Amino acid sequence: MSSAPSPSISSPANHSVAKRRVALHSMLAAAVMTLLKLAAGIFSGSLGVLSDAAHSGLDLVAATLTFFSVRVSDKPADEDHTYGHGKIENISSFAEVGLMAISCVWIIWEALQRILHNTIELHHSIWPVLVLLTSIVVDYWRSRQLHAVAVRTGSPALATDAFHFASDIWATLAVLAGLGATWLGAYLHVQWLRYADPIAAVAVSLMILRVTARVTRETVEVLMDQIPAETRRRVIREAEQVPGVLAVEQARVRRAGAAYFADLTLALPRLYTFEHTDELVRAATDAVHRALPEADVVIHTVPRQARAESIFDRVRAVAARNNVAVHDLSVQSHHGRLRVELHVELEETMSLLAAHSFVSAMEGEILRKTPEIDSVLTHIESEPATIEQPEEIVEEDRRIEHALRTTAALYDEIVDVHAITVGRTAEHVSLSCHCTLPDHLAMQRVHEVITSLENSFKLKCPEVHRVTIHPEPVTDNTR
Repeated sequence: MSSAPSPSISSPANHSVAKRRVALHSMLAAAVMTLLKLAAGIFSGSLGVLSDAAHSGLDLVAATLTFFSVRVSDKPADEDHTYGHGKIENISSFAEVGLMAISCVWIIWEALQRILHNTIELHHSIWPVLVLLTSIVVDYWRSRQLHAVAVRTGSPALATDAFHFASDIWATLAVLAGLGATWLGAYLHVQWLRYADPIAAVAVSLMILRVTARVTRETVEVLMDQIPAETRRRVIREAEQVPGVLAVEQARVRRAGAAYFADLTLALPRLYTFEHTDELVRAATDAVHRALPEADVVIHTVPRQARAESIFDRVRAVAARNNVAVHDLSVQSHHGRLRVELHVELEETMSLLAAHSFVSAMEGEILRKTPEIDSVLTHIESEPATIEQPEEIVEEDRRIEHALRTTAALYDEIVDVHAITVGRTAEHVSLSCHCTLPDHLAMQRVHEVITSLENSFKLKCPEVHRVTIHPEPVTDNTR
C-alpha cells in the first residue's frame, strides 16, 4: 500500500510547525536564563546582572507573546477576519519592543540612582560570570535559530524575538565588562572604576533603545499597511509585462504577519472576450507571484480603448456594449466620406418600433465614438429567442409517416425508409428520413428517385415545408 506524500518543506503546514517549535524553545530558554541571572544578580549585588535579569524577564514575556501570536496567526481566515490572523504577529512585535523600551528606561533610572546616591555594593564571585557566559551561548544559539525560521517563514514576531536574544548578547557582554572593571577597581583601589557596572548598564540600554526605535518604526509601518515603495513598483513592473495589459491603473499591497495581499486594477482592451480576459488574469496573477511569492492576489479588470483600434473595432465595441451581435460589417468610402453598413441581430419577439429605436440609438453612439464616419446603415435581423421544440401531435405525425412509406413503396429501387423524424415549429412542419437503395445504383438515378419521392410525398402532404432524405446503400444498412 502506497503511503501519502509528505508535505513540502516550504509548505504552510511545515512553516506553522517550525514557528511554534522555535517560539516554544525561545520561551523555555528565556525562562531558564531569567532565573539564573536573577539568582546571580541577587547573590552578587550587581546592578548590571540584575538589569540583565530584568531584560531576560521581559524577554520571557515577549517570547510568551510570540509563542501565542504564532499559534493564532496561522489560523485560517474566517467571517470576522477575512484577511486571516497574520496581523497578530505585528501586534506582538509592537508589544515586545514596548517591553524592551520600558526595561531600558528602568535600567537607566536605577543606574543613575546608584551613581548619584553612591549605593554601589558588589560581592565578588565567579558564579555571576559563569551564568553570564552561559547566557551568551544560549542567546547566540536561540538568536540564530529564531532568525533562520523568521527568514524562512517571514514571521515578524520571530524576527523581533531574534533581535531580543541578539540584544541580550551585547547587554551581557557589557555587564561582564562592567563587573570586570568594578572588580579590577576594587583590587587596584581605583575608586572611579566602581561606577563601571552601572555605566555599562546605561550604555547597553541606550544601544538597545536606539535599535528598538528602528524596530518600532518598522512595526508601526506594517500596522499602518505601509510597505517599501520598491515592493509596489516591482509588482507593477511584473504586471505591466503581461501581454495584453494596457496599464496598471491601481496597485495596492499590504502585509499581515508573513502574508502579503495584492489588489490590482488592470486596463485591458475592451474587445477581449471573457475567456481571453480570464486567461490574462491568470497570467497577471502568476506575474505578481514572481514579485511576491504566495501572495493573496485579487485582480480587477476594466475595459479600455486600445491605441491600435480600427474603425471596425470601435463599431464592434459599441455593439458589444449594447449586448447585440453584428455581422457583415463593412466600411465604404463614398465621395470622400465614410459609410458603415452592418447587420444587427435582435430578439425575434421585439416589435418593429422598439427595434428601430434601439438601432437608431446604437447608430448615434457609433457616430459619436467614431467621428470620422459620416453615416451608418443598419440591417435589422431577428435572432431566435427560444429553442425550437417539436409539438407532440401523435396522430398527425403517424399520418405523415404512413404517407411517406406508401409513397416510397411505389418505387422499385427503394428498399425501405427508416429513421423518420417529423419536426414542428410555430410555423412549419419538416420531415427527415434515411432511404435505403441498392449498392450498385448510380448517383444520377439516386438523385432522380429521391427527388421524385420528395415531390410525390409533398403532393400527399402539402403541409410539410421541408423534406430531407439521406440515401444509404443496402450493405451499410445491414451491418
